[in-house]
Amino acid sequence: MTKGNTQGPLAGLDVVDCSGMISGGFATSQLADFGADVVMVEHPEHGDALREWPPFEGDTSLWWKSAGRNKRCITLDLSAADGRDLLLKMIDDADLFFENFRPGTLERWDLGPETLRKHNPELIVVRLSGYGQTGPRSDKAGFGTIAEGISGWANANGFPDREPLLPPISLADLTAAQFAVQGAMFAIFERDIGGSGEGQVIDVSLYEPLFRLFLGDVEAYDRLGKRRTRTGNQHSSAAPRNVYETADNHIALSASSQPIFENVMHAIDRPDLIDDPRFETNDDRVNNAAALDSVIEEWTSERSRERVLTEMEAADAIVGPIYDMSEIFEDEQYDARNDIVEVTDDELGTLRTANTVPKFSRTSGYVDHAGPRHGQHNEAVYLDELGVSESRYEKLRSEGVI
Repeated sequence: MTKGNTQGPLAGLDVVDCSGMISGGFATSQLADFGADVVMVEHPEHGDALREWPPFEGDTSLWWKSAGRNKRCITLDLSAADGRDLLLKMIDDADLFFENFRPGTLERWDLGPETLRKHNPELIVVRLSGYGQTGPRSDKAGFGTIAEGISGWANANGFPDREPLLPPISLADLTAAQFAVQGAMFAIFERDIGGSGEGQVIDVSLYEPLFRLFLGDVEAYDRLGKRRTRTGNQHSSAAPRNVYETADNHIALSASSQPIFENVMHAIDRPDLIDDPRFETNDDRVNNAAALDSVIEEWTSERSRERVLTEMEAADAIVGPIYDMSEIFEDEQYDARNDIVEVTDDELGTLRTANTVPKFSRTSGYVDHAGPRHGQHNEAVYLDELGVSESRYEKLRSEGVI
């Protein structure tokens, strides 16, 4: 189809998105950010559940405005025979197909990967689910909260004297989205550059991407029987590393190498601690992190955040402020990098949103529009691109298929 964004490194890439909520939605929005034509399919009666998530401005979800940006939205009942036929016509020339139904749902509608790839052997099917398409839990509904629990993430997060701590963002879904995009790009490379000319199926669970982030933990348990414990803001393998209170706020500090640790000690006028047996090596510092943190915070708590940052940076220590969103909006680094951009929206007028990440030197991504209205692009896709006649279009609409 390729009627969406026409710039960016993915211009010309056609994506049919039958996923919803966060994992699939964030994955395909990233593709759309960099030029892919993403056509999102929603049910005619009820759209993506994110359209109902707060915060709202009036009746408009700002969650949806972010997650749905740069996509084109159509409505289609995939369980209807005519809906199935229209989807198959859509994927005839598509590169990628995303879905995150409970495993077995597409197969029940005769729209599983075998059916899709029979119509288009080059199609790459990306399947997101809670537990993956195989295994004893594969038929269970998947939610990020559960994935954050069974991946080991919640158990590792928080303070040692408190219960496991879930993240304040949809971390499992967002991480799975990143792995889904990565997998899709790998498969496109293999198909087009590797020369196979064939698509394949990519099976992404919510829990495995988080599990993969525990570098060294699997090996530590295998060889040493060692299990990670909660360490709050400290790092299990480097010290000092923490959030430190200042007289008026907080700062973050990390000194995971010997030279940086020495810089911190000079900054707080405690060079005598560099040769202290408790802090002589990184391993020593990890074992005595609480004592070291106490010394550092005694110094930071007597100074304003601005003064702490100025004096630490003058000594080449690695520090930074702890920001909330209002401070991000005012920060000169964010401004210099154009990290927040303004777009025109037909429901909200104008809207500021996060810019595309990462930066490209030549084929940059861009934000063309925020999340569209439910079914906003039905006529453009069905009438103009798929060649559905107006009479059939009206019949399908009256029957609730679109």
